[in-house]
Amino acid sequence: MIIDQKSIDKYQMNGVVLLKNIISLEWVEKLKKGIIENFKNPSKYKCVYEKNDNIELFYDDYCNWNRINEYKDFLFNSNLPSIASQLMISKKVNLFHEHVLIKEKGSRKKTPWHQDQSYYCVNGKQNISFWCPLDIIKKNTCPEYISKSHKWTKQFLPTKFFGNSYDKLDSEFEKIPDIESNKENYAIESYELNPGDAIAFNFATVHGAPENNSDNKRRAFSARYTGDDATYIKRKGEMSPPFPELKLKNGDNLDCETFPVVLNLSLIHISEPTRRTPISYAVFCL
Repeated sequence: MIIDQKSIDKYQMNGVVLLKNIISLEWVEKLKKGIIENFKNPSKYKCVYEKNDNIELFYDDYCNWNRINEYKDFLFNSNLPSIASQLMISKKVNLFHEHVLIKEKGSRKKTPWHQDQSYYCVNGKQNISFWCPLDIIKKNTCPEYISKSHKWTKQFLPTKFFGNSYDKLDSEFEKIPDIESNKENYAIESYELNPGDAIAFNFATVHGAPENNSDNKRRAFSARYTGDDATYIKRKGEMSPPFPELKLKNGDNLDCETFPVVLNLSLIHISEPTRRTPISYAVFCL
């Protein structure tokens, strides 16, 4: 899939862009099947943020692509790596991880405002998250993103979804401001989405999400990738995901079994186009 230049420019400028109809419904159904398998046998990272009479209302899990075939197939073989390459303006695309978040109907807990990159073991600006809904999303239940916040010079202390901040061990991190009480001061983007749409945003883009007061559950599959300039950084404080198996050192590129290369345009020979042949992105999936 070729992404139009307007979307690429908006992603680069605002740190967030809505992409309509980029995922086939066949992939959506495959992801739904994978989520059922995931939560029949969740990983040690599953977390429940809200319950009512022992019914789980808001919960998540991540880093399961190696054991859920539907996830792996989608992350490697869908059009997302190609789209990631175009939006990041990157020749190389590494898989970072996937993250599934579910807010059942009636969930009243808001996802606090936060910035993903301060949780992550990744330095660099070429990175991307795709928030892919598997249900119809109304604007009042959609995640909210602060436009251009990926260009702010400040980095913010990770915020636990239970509402409290992590211990302040990285001196460059500041406590995130009270955005929820002052939303009129920020350029906030949110959308209406259908299955097959996706929101693409930078790891540094500040975002949060409202409660689910719709008539449907809100299932979302997040696919996260990194690009050419991404390097490893071990944060001084708690990291999420923790990736305890990693042996990388600060400044190393991310190419390894944990973060496999899923697309590398520099390894592909693209023949000289003729006048009648449009230039297109080539896709190389390992």
